[in-house]
Amino acid sequence: AVVSTQSTGTPDMSAYEMLHNFRARASCLSFDVLRDRLGPREGFPVTAYVVAGTQAEQGKKNSIVIMKLSNLNQVKPEDDEEKSEDEEEDDEDEGNKEVLKTAEIYHAGPVNRIRICPHVSDAHTFVASWSEKGKVHIWDIAPQLGSLETEGSTKEVQKVKPFFTFGGHVEEGYSMDWSLTRKGYLLTGDCTRHIHLWTPREADWLVSQTTYSSHGSSVEDLQWSPNEEHVFASCSTDKSIKIWDDRAQPHKACMITVPDAHSADVNVINWNRMEPFIVSGGDDGVVKIWDLRKLDTHAALFKHHTAPITSVEWHPTDSSVFAASGEDNQVSLWDLGVESTEPLIIDNQEVPPQLLFIHQGQEEIKELHWHPHVQGVLLTTSLDSFNIFKTISV
Repeated sequence: AVVSTQSTGTPDMSAYEMLHNFRARASCLSFDVLRDRLGPREGFPVTAYVVAGTQAEQGKKNSIVIMKLSNLNQVKPEDDEEKSEDEEEDDEDEGNKEVLKTAEIYHAGPVNRIRICPHVSDAHTFVASWSEKGKVHIWDIAPQLGSLETEGSTKEVQKVKPFFTFGGHVEEGYSMDWSLTRKGYLLTGDCTRHIHLWTPREADWLVSQTTYSSHGSSVEDLQWSPNEEHVFASCSTDKSIKIWDDRAQPHKACMITVPDAHSADVNVINWNRMEPFIVSGGDDGVVKIWDLRKLDTHAALFKHHTAPITSVEWHPTDSSVFAASGEDNQVSLWDLGVESTEPLIIDNQEVPPQLLFIHQGQEEIKELHWHPHVQGVLLTTSLDSFNIFKTISV
């Protein structure tokens, strides 16, 4: 395992192939990375398109921020770091400096969660946002993405009407997920335990009036199966994980319940694209792996974080690797392929041998996502900034 931060608190740059920090106008609880037209790629510099939702201070306006990050170069070798200021200026003149372009859309209320529809067309790039005011909006950000290719950043926040708005949830929520297998299908869940299914129509969505509501309390996260188009999973503050089939009537659609999946709230889940595994993270600081063929008990349990888990996500192409973040201001990278049972000793602490890397340096890390197209690149959002990095480990 590699700990990325030295005892001085500064990052050990030898542990990274790339590390960049950038900020939006306000804190962003949630973001997503666009599956862009550049497709799968390797090498540097890296480009990423990111959509985030702000959690502005009281009285300040909120927005959806569409960002293009480009010219993200790799960490310079140690012997390059002692360059003179003149040489550094020359480097920047040669176009080595990272570029951040942004466009913003006004959003009524703070954004609890934001997700990009994976099916992007020439005509539309749809984004769903969960507002703290209890509504779910769909936005078409194709014009803003287009403007980032032709113009610089726009300073003014644009007032754009949502493409569609659903106000039928009883209360605000955080959980939402677009289907990978069925274009335009969306799930949204709220703090009163209700899940709505969205079915796309020609110019809008039909949102189910009858809800999937067998959880006992708030639905914290939702995940469509990546290969079975009618199946989805949910987790809740009632400590359970549930598997559903939307072909059944909503009151009969819950097929499997894992009660007490964690000893406290289950905050986040993520479904492996290649293997029948779900990773979950809870308020108990524990990360668990679940094998869908045998859900009576967890397949693996990792106790490293010392505070609630805020985000988990499988690597998009390596089925044994996942990342997790916690309220202990750490991002951990894990590899289930490590078969050793001997714990590692780091700073006089025992850590599981499957722990590959610990990334630190941000406070209140809320969400993480792998770049869908650039191998091993991870993005995180925190109280004051975003990080985008690639480690020597993955």
